[in-house]
Amino acid sequence: MGPKNYIRPAGHQCLRDELLQLLDTERPEVVKLVSWAASNGDRSENGDYIYGKQRRREIDCRIRFLSKRLDKAEVVNSTKRENVDQVFFGATVDYGGDEGDVKTVTIGRR
Repeated sequence: MGPKNYIRPAGHQCLRDELLQLLDTERPEVVKLVSWAASNGDRSENGDYIYGKQRRREIDCRIRFLSKRLDKAEVVNSTKRENVDQVFFGATVDYGGDEGDVKTVTIGRR
C-alpha cells in the first residue's frame, strides 16, 4: 500500500476542491470543445482539436494524481490531540531564540 500521506484538514479540502473543479467544470468543457472541433472535419490541422485533446490528457493525469493522493491521505487534526507536550505533524509550535524573540511554526503543509 505504500507510505501514508499525512495531510491537514485544510490541505485535504484544497485537494478535494481541485478534484471536484476538474471533474465537474473543466473536463466537461474541454470534452465539449474537442467534440465540436472533431465535428469540423480534418483533425490533423485543427488546433482546437489537437490542443483540446492535449488539455484533456493533462486534466485526466491530474485527476488520477489527486484521486490516488486523496485515497492514501490520512487527515491529521492537531486540535484533537490530547498530549500537547509533543511535536507532531500538524502541530503549531512556539519557540524562542536567545534574544527572547518567539517564533511560531506549523509542522507540515497547509
